[in-house]
Amino acid sequence: MLLESLRAEGIEAFIEELTNHDLTGILDRYNPDDTIIFNICETIPGIHNSERRVLEIIENKGFTYTGNGPDLIELSRDKQKVKRLLGSLGVTVPYGAVLNPEQAADWTLFPAIVKPSHDHCSLTLTEKSVVYDTSSLQKQIMLVNNELNQPALVEDFIDGREFHVSVWNNDPPEILPLVEMDFSAFAEARKRLCTYDSKFIPGSEHYEKIETLIPAPLNAKLFSRLKKEVLIAWKGFGCLDYARFDFRLRDDKFYLLDINPNNDISIDTSFSLAAEMANYSYSQLVKRIVMMAAERHPVFGEKMLASA
Repeated sequence: MLLESLRAEGIEAFIEELTNHDLTGILDRYNPDDTIIFNICETIPGIHNSERRVLEIIENKGFTYTGNGPDLIELSRDKQKVKRLLGSLGVTVPYGAVLNPEQAADWTLFPAIVKPSHDHCSLTLTEKSVVYDTSSLQKQIMLVNNELNQPALVEDFIDGREFHVSVWNNDPPEILPLVEMDFSAFAEARKRLCTYDSKFIPGSEHYEKIETLIPAPLNAKLFSRLKKEVLIAWKGFGCLDYARFDFRLRDDKFYLLDINPNNDISIDTSFSLAAEMANYSYSQLVKRIVMMAAERHPVFGEKMLASA
């Protein structure tokens, strides 16, 4: 879909599938002087957590590429560092800590949610991730430890409305129409979350019952506060081109749950739906992202300035 959309906009485009670790060999076929990489690569086959390495290789070969750089991509995977940075910027985040099973006995804030501390895509997240007692907390911590081989992050579970806030453009950043993930089909709080199934398993309860509201119904006063928090986070993290921020609203207070630089822009995602609501077709969406990167290209950028 991405390739066809770029070509529909008159952009000469080719797709390269990385099936082994030789990204350098693929890049050697192209000239950085007349090429922009539309980066949707999240891993080098056989190399775990290599999204940063992908970008470093692209940069070392001299290519301009879409989206955020290696430092921000790496930072976004470390949820504790993200929380500390957001806190220093004055953005409200859920109270949380990285705990091992033995430390679970000291946690007293329930309900809590247990997440991987270094991964995206809602890995291991199910309704069992929301816990109400120490025993369940210990089990979920061990599940994250054993299945993903990483520490578990325990947070206050913010049971409230969830908004996906998509931002793009660089100067100034533009907030696309808000998307709300509507959990009203679920009576139990532990089911009111975006699980792994809700994103990737058609036919599952969460995939079928979570509704997407766009534009999200939110009054002007709350939207103004949300916009302020989003822009602080975007600028504080030094985001480029596009990113998505996931918030929850509880007792009229917004909590930033996650920052997603280089978020999924598939045609059925909240980002693409938000762009469509702003009157961008999918082909116009991907072209605009390419044009953002083109502004940084040493040749194309000069041509764009000259024609402005």
